[in-house]
Amino acid sequence: MRVSPPALLPILRSGVQGDVLATAYLSPDREFSVTELAGLAAASLKATAQEVGRLVDAGLLVDRRSGNQRLVRRPEPSRIVTSLGDLLAATYGPLPVLAEELVGVDGVDQAFLYGSWAARHEGEPGGVPGDVDVLIIGSTPLDILDTVGEKATTRLHRAVNIRRLAKSHWDDPPVRDTFISQVKQRPLVEIPVKEPRQ
Repeated sequence: MRVSPPALLPILRSGVQGDVLATAYLSPDREFSVTELAGLAAASLKATAQEVGRLVDAGLLVDRRSGNQRLVRRPEPSRIVTSLGDLLAATYGPLPVLAEELVGVDGVDQAFLYGSWAARHEGEPGGVPGDVDVLIIGSTPLDILDTVGEKATTRLHRAVNIRRLAKSHWDDPPVRDTFISQVKQRPLVEIPVKEPRQ
């Protein structure tokens, strides 16, 4: 089956490839198991393993075995690696960066990317989004979310706008709340925040 190029970065072969590369390149001091990468990319283990294999063969990822796990990471910095990292931060970066910044933050029941970035990630054509819109469902204090937004903005080199809603408001919105109805009708990309990534 032929896979269409992803709308976020059409020079890549698939969205899974973009998610895998962005996760590894934007956390250069970490190693990731193929299972972790599949979870973040919301892809099958088989598809993720195939993409990892291609990227290792091309020298764009480095791998090693630890028991029965295959662990991968970004290669050492080079002209290609650094340039690709900048490109990934501008396109696929929001999901892995926000997942990392939000894991373990108290009061976050759910987190989503919405707006133009989510639309591109889900395949809607269009230009590269200018900023990143994040929706937090929960009770996290706003000053903590401001700090998360500032860190993500620094890492992504683009504005990260975080909006918080109470879970009750999200689950049963007032009739006049057009924001929630509009957001729920458009693409949403869930940010994994429940389990720390090992």
